[in-house]
Amino acid sequence: MGGALLQPLTDVVVVDFTRYLSGPYCTMILADYGADVVKIERPGTGDESRHMAPFVNGESYPSAMPNRNKRSLALDLSREEGRAVARDLVARADVVVENFRPGVMARLGLDYAAARALNPDVVYCSVTGFGQTGPESHRAGFDIIAQGMTGFLRMTGEPGGEPAKFGVAVNDLVAGMTAATAVLAAYIRRLREGGGQYIDVALVDAGLALTVWEAGAWWGNGEEPRPEGSRHRLNAPYQAFRTQDGYVTVGANNDRLWQRLCDDVLERPDLRDRPEYKDVRDRPRHVDQLTAELQEILSTRPTAHWVAALDRAGVPGGPVLTYSEALAQAQVAAREMVLDVTHPVIGPMHALGVPAKMSETPASVRTPAPLLGQHSREVLRGLGRTDAEIDALVADGVVEEKTEVRN
Repeated sequence: MGGALLQPLTDVVVVDFTRYLSGPYCTMILADYGADVVKIERPGTGDESRHMAPFVNGESYPSAMPNRNKRSLALDLSREEGRAVARDLVARADVVVENFRPGVMARLGLDYAAARALNPDVVYCSVTGFGQTGPESHRAGFDIIAQGMTGFLRMTGEPGGEPAKFGVAVNDLVAGMTAATAVLAAYIRRLREGGGQYIDVALVDAGLALTVWEAGAWWGNGEEPRPEGSRHRLNAPYQAFRTQDGYVTVGANNDRLWQRLCDDVLERPDLRDRPEYKDVRDRPRHVDQLTAELQEILSTRPTAHWVAALDRAGVPGGPVLTYSEALAQAQVAAREMVLDVTHPVIGPMHALGVPAKMSETPASVRTPAPLLGQHSREVLRGLGRTDAEIDALVADGVVEEKTEVRN
């Protein structure tokens, strides 16, 4: 858990209307840096991700991951009384983030136009599948749809194989990161010049923005990205190889590293000066032959042998780990990328750490994900509502509060 140091976004108020992963990942980043993120959820059901297995003591463990450091207000936005509370929050907010389909927030009277009328300085960010403009903007878009429509499913997997998705929800996550970056940029502009602005982020756009190498190859020589397994499209050898007991990655992607690989790791100087392998531009042209020859050599020794040899030679490489092995690494522990928190229902649990390490104003994991409605009364009191008014909203079903927790 983090210390009491001032954080970059301390006192920045974020109203979070998001669910699933892309929007919550954006607001998690802001919360990690100290923002007060108030997560608006539907009474009774909450964020849809709360219903995703596995569950511990009835609470979704995956949902708890991107919702740490936040407060939950369970509020019925289908009721005018609920929308009035939401408007009060927006009027006081620095940032609003939502990821509903275009038009939903307008029908609720909580879109950017309405928010700006209440709060001209608000930074308002929408994260959707296809964005707010263009012929596809009306469509719903989850990560798998965006992976299909950015070409990712056609460039991932083994050569000749079926379309394959990334191992993580890459479009969701990069959209969340893109949104967080844009929010911070807009907030810096507001501090300098005043005034808010609207940010429109699409899963498809954010995914396409990752394809800088692929775009260069396509526009440069018409090379269509295709599945390459673990190979790099432009360099060789730069991939994973099977060893005697597992797999090892090799990143010898320039002539200097290629020479070290041949001389000091593989002890095969004859490979170094072969005409088809001699130049950095030649090796990718003969990648199938090169892969087969290197695979034959690397399969003769265990992974640990090759990793040690690569390290000694100064050639980038490493073992190919399972996810559980990745989390158990000493390096991961040293970088504080696995933390322990205590959830009010799940109990002791692990959380991923913050990847950027800041010397003066570090981000931190301070609180676990909230229960649905855990902070409803607290948030409403902060808006000036009396306990009697809050009781009436709870009795009416406009607000849900969690009054009991168990460990």
